[in-house]
Amino acid sequence: LISLILRLAQFVFAAIVLGLSSWFLWQHTHHGEAIPFARTIYAVVISSLAVLASLFSMIPTKSSIASYGSDLFFTVAWFAAFGVLVDWYQSINCGGIWYWNGITFTGHCGRWNANQAFSFLSAVTWAASFVLGVITHHRLTRRARTD
Repeated sequence: LISLILRLAQFVFAAIVLGLSSWFLWQHTHHGEAIPFARTIYAVVISSLAVLASLFSMIPTKSSIASYGSDLFFTVAWFAAFGVLVDWYQSINCGGIWYWNGITFTGHCGRWNANQAFSFLSAVTWAASFVLGVITHHRLTRRARTD
């Protein structure tokens, strides 16, 4: 049950990041908005892969719970996506990482803040799935040895 809830959260968070990142790419293409193009493409690629992987992982089997190799890959990939999004934060004049008074929640700034937040939440849920997968794998191998 915990694994299924985590996979559902991974799907939702990745879909949100995919939508927001795609919106930024659309703004760049149609309106010439200045965005970090390569960073946004990276977020779109990782979120697209994560949407697919989370959908396939929602099929409840022991192998999907214990697939901690892909969970580790997506954990690292999502933390990297979060890092590259946060790294460009001061360049868009929405405040700073530690300057909380200048943060706004409307327009581009609000969308960029949401993109960062959901990429971090996605990284955390993939990390939790990784830990759950390691625990499940070790319990299954220990049970197989005793049988």
